[in-house]
Amino acid sequence: MQKIRKKILTDAAQRPVAVQIDYEDWLKIERTLGASTEEPRVTDLSRYHGIVSLTEEPLAYQTRVRNEWS
Repeated sequence: MQKIRKKILTDAAQRPVAVQIDYEDWLKIERTLGASTEEPRVTDLSRYHGIVSLTEEPLAYQTRVRNEWS
């Protein structure tokens, strides 16, 4: 098993909240797991074309909803 250099990040109360590892170690972990994030997953959205029917223009809806907040 390979040693992974890591840093434990803590909050103000000294509780661990995250782990930081070197990028080279991260790449080794990805290769080992076979889970690379280098290639984005492509999704064909054309099959959803025409499924959602809008009753209002998107920009007009956004403006109306934002005006409700103030």
